[in-house]
Amino acid sequence: MNVPVMYVIGLASVVFTIGVVGVLIRRNAIVAFMSVELMLNASNLALIAFARSIPGGDGHVIVFFVIAVAAAEVAVGLALIVDIFKLRHSIDVDEMSSLKG
Repeated sequence: MNVPVMYVIGLASVVFTIGVVGVLIRRNAIVAFMSVELMLNASNLALIAFARSIPGGDGHVIVFFVIAVAAAEVAVGLALIVDIFKLRHSIDVDEMSSLKG
């Protein structure tokens, strides 16, 4: 099955836009975190689409790098969110003012 590249890029842009809206609108840290994951996966989808259309295979290597960054983000981010929840019993990003200088 051969899906045109423009359809895949369109889907990636829709998913990326949903992620951006989720980060900007929602105040829950978990939802913002999942929205960042949506944006990373949308960029992976676009990179794969470009790698399929342009010969060379460099896009696949970048996708592996993005997957590694996303895994590290999940590990560190979830640990921070769990620790903040233990201290404050809330994960509302508006209430997290302790990191301000």
